[in-house]
Amino acid sequence: MQFWPLIRLLPRETHFKFVSLAPYAAIVSAILVLGCFVSFATQGLNLGVDFKGGTALEVMTPGPAPLPALRGDLARMGVNDAQIQQFGDPRSAMIRFERVADVEPAQAVTAVKARLSRDFQGIKFTSEDAVGATISGELFKGGLEALVAAIALMLAYIWFRFQLQFGMGAVIALAHDIVLTMGMLSVFHIEFSLPSIAALLTVIGYSMNEKVISFDRLRENLRKYKKMPLRDVINLSENERLSRTMITGATALLALSGMLFLGGPTIFPVIIAMVFGIFVGTYSSIYVALPVILIWGVNRNDAEVVKPIGARP
Repeated sequence: MQFWPLIRLLPRETHFKFVSLAPYAAIVSAILVLGCFVSFATQGLNLGVDFKGGTALEVMTPGPAPLPALRGDLARMGVNDAQIQQFGDPRSAMIRFERVADVEPAQAVTAVKARLSRDFQGIKFTSEDAVGATISGELFKGGLEALVAAIALMLAYIWFRFQLQFGMGAVIALAHDIVLTMGMLSVFHIEFSLPSIAALLTVIGYSMNEKVISFDRLRENLRKYKKMPLRDVINLSENERLSRTMITGATALLALSGMLFLGGPTIFPVIIAMVFGIFVGTYSSIYVALPVILIWGVNRNDAEVVKPIGARP
């Protein structure tokens, strides 16, 4: 038990040369971002019922709602895009679907009700709502506007707390994170719905937290080591916070892993977006946000300016 707790196995000091890998990371990021845009152009996002329009049925069963059985029954019927969630009373469930295979759209709701009434004795339909194409389009537009607004507010906050170049580095990194996360959903054809917007906002929050911590340590070391080259200060700062980053990321992933593997298909798109976002958010803090600052240069104090890369003295 001499190594317990296992956190003792983490090195107390590291001396990684993060900046030396930045050019290669930039190439990797550029390729991934380009691949995401190609995926957006060729196959787009797998939009859920919230964004494509469809029907929402609220049902009540005699006992706890059998979600897997409901999902399987609808799949056998040809409703392959059904979203089934339990809410409130354990006997209540919300069923969302867009269409039914080989059934006219006007008859889809009637067919679903008839099938469920036949296969689940005592089931009751307590409400029925239709989401039209216009409303779903507005929801999608509103979701994207929420993401843009969140990034803009983050820029203002970082600019106010640090310097403009810190804010630009953070915004470029956040845009990188969102594009890669949405690109992952597009490439693997994972459903994109309103809960996915919430997942992306969570990714923005986690990623920004990482960047604020990174910027805080960098600013502290810039004041402490006034004569040290900027690239060396960045390496020092990232090495000093590396163990904390690993612990924070591992804790978040452990919290999400149970839901990822045991939560079922309903919440899988949300959780996989959050898990992927943790990885790209941690990566972009080091290899997107900080290289922007390195190229731009920063003010160490009111009288002294750290020149950007390539600038003449």
